[in-house]
This record gives sequence, C-alpha cells and structure tokens, in this order.
Amino acid sequence: MIKQEVNELKRLYTPSNCSITRICGCYVDGEKNKKTQFKEAFLSLPEEEIFKYFELLRKTLSGTLGKNLLDLEFPLASEQEGGTQEFLLRLRESKLKDDTLLDEFYDKVVASYEYVGNYLILLIHDAYDVPGKTTDGLTMEDASDSVFEYLLCCICPVNLSKPGLSYDALANEFHNRVRDWVVEMPEVGFLFPAFNDRSSDLHSTLYYTKNPEEPHSELVDQILGATLPLTAGSQKETFQALIEETLGQDAEYEVVKSIHENLTEMIEEHKEIPEPLMLDKHQVKNLFEKSGVVEEKLTDFDKLYDAAAGEDTSLMVNNVANTRTFEVKTPDVVVRVNPERADLVNTLFIEGKRCLVIEINDHVEVNGVTVRTGESTDSGSSFS
Repeated sequence: MIKQEVNELKRLYTPSNCSITRICGCYVDGEKNKKTQFKEAFLSLPEEEIFKYFELLRKTLSGTLGKNLLDLEFPLASEQEGGTQEFLLRLRESKLKDDTLLDEFYDKVVASYEYVGNYLILLIHDAYDVPGKTTDGLTMEDASDSVFEYLLCCICPVNLSKPGLSYDALANEFHNRVRDWVVEMPEVGFLFPAFNDRSSDLHSTLYYTKNPEEPHSELVDQILGATLPLTAGSQKETFQALIEETLGQDAEYEVVKSIHENLTEMIEEHKEIPEPLMLDKHQVKNLFEKSGVVEEKLTDFDKLYDAAAGEDTSLMVNNVANTRTFEVKTPDVVVRVNPERADLVNTLFIEGKRCLVIEINDHVEVNGVTVRTGESTDSGSSFS
C-alpha cells in the first residue's frame, strides 16, 4: 500500500464517512484470561464512544511505511484450507457475526501474543464503497467502482490511570481521584486484506507496529502466517555493515560521503513517487560502483549481501539513509551537517596531518555567540 491509500482509509473514521458495520472486542488480563467480550453494531454506540474508537482505528493506520506500517504477503500455503489467510477470509465473510469464529480468533491471539499486562483486542468489519477517480485523479463521490470489504484489528494495552487529585464541581472540593482502567493507543494491529491499487488484495495484509524494532513477530507468525522483513534499525545496521565489509580496513572518507550523497539524490528524485524506494542486491552494488568503490572490492559483494541481508531481501532507502543529518565522528569531535550539504566537509592534509576541513560562511556561532571569521592563512582558516 502507498501513503495515499492508507490516508483514504483513515478518512473513513469520521461520522460523515463511517461505513463500519460491526465492532467486537475481547478484554484479556495479565494472566491471559478472557475477562469479557462484546459485539455491537458500530453506529448504535454512543457518539462519545464512537469518537474514541475512531481515534484507536486511525492510530492503527498511522506511522511511516516500511517502519510502523509493513506490507506483508501471505505464503501460498496459508491460503489453503486451515491456513492463516483462509481463516481470516472466513472471518471477514462472516461479517463478525459467527461467535465460534470470533472465539477461535481471540484464542489464537491470546495464545501467541507476548505481552505483560492487560489488553483489549478490537476487531471491526467495514464495507467501503470505493469512489471512482477520473484520469486526472479527481474523486467521483457518486461513482463507486467497487466495494472494499475488510477487517481491521488492533490490540491496545489497558492500564490503570495515574493517581492524582480531581475537582468535584458539585461539592466544590478536591478529592483523591478514583483510578480506573484506561484503553491506550494500540501496540500492534493489521488490515485484512490490503488495499492495494485501491482494491482488495487478498494475498496481502498491512501490519502495524507501534515500536518498529519490536514488531511482535510471534503474532505475525501465528495469526498472519507471514514473514516480517528486516526492521528499519536492522536494515540500517545491515547497510552499514555492507559498506564496512566491502571497503575493508582502508575505507575512504570520500567514498562513504559519496554513497550518502547518492542516496540523498535518489530520495530527492523519488519524492513525487508514492511507492517506497527500494534497493535490491544488484541496485546496492550499482550504488557502490557509482560512489567510487573499486572493482576489486566488489568481487565478493554478492556473498556479503546474501550473508548480511538475504539473497532476495530489498532495503528501503529511507531506512538506510540518514536524511536528518550527515555525521562525522572521532573520539573527541562530532560534526553534524545538513545532509544536503555534505559537500561542506572534506579531508585535507595540513602540516602533515590529515584534517577535517569544514567550509564556513560569514555567520559562525560558538556556544551561541556570533563570532567573525578571519582571513585564510597558509596553514588553514582561523578565527580572529
């Protein structure tokens, strides 16, 4: 899914656009006991509750694609009778009215979800009339091309509210606040099926994780039967390891800087394209070649890549490139530069020593104090 498709679904969670048919839930305590369950026609709920549920549902479709929101494909085996995809398909087709299927789903979550504490399993069924679009991208609200029937599940921690004092308006007094159990924003969730090309993709699901580095792989494995990609952090570490192992002990500053500059350029060229920018093994190798890595250093690149990332694994550019800063670090000095101006930092031999040289303009601050720059000398720049 792309960002526009995710946002299209999030816009459904408002009173004027809502088409949710049913909501179900199961409250689980810290001992994995199912304490209570409920099922309601969504629009029959009190308005105040509807708005609270909207907030939880929108959060399940929030975050960065490739980090918090992951496109997962079902393996073919999961679509056979008794498979994870086949079960979710039956659950969707039941429109959440089959109590036996609901109980089975809750049991699967409770058995697989590793969480210390109480939590609420929320599940909705929706049938969205997908409006058509003109050739120039304008939405035709009165012309529906298809119906996107889907389930959205989110798992939310339930914790005691914080202790404190509260004001009793009737008595005009302050008292110790009564603590109660509060449903918090979801930790994980998923959309089934995925909304790819603005239509149902029964072979895929969109998975949400609040913490990209702790995506609850056990839940993905048991409930979805899919395989998680490398986390954003793991992708970045893998890419850095590839650079270090490819270049070896004599890694040149200019080559590493060139890799950063080429990644930044790729992101800039791709910014108008909605699909995430991915690099497979051959594209990473081409990037290294373009950045000045000599041919003999790339002899064993394929083996290094397969060992570090996996033969068929692609890396998301936004996960491996540092788009916020260009950083040069020594044991005693850290230099951070606008990533688009990495050209300002270079290396130079001065009086027999290899030095970092930073190009500066007329405005320089030292500990917040503006200072003026001096004239260039034979040994480099200085402040006066």
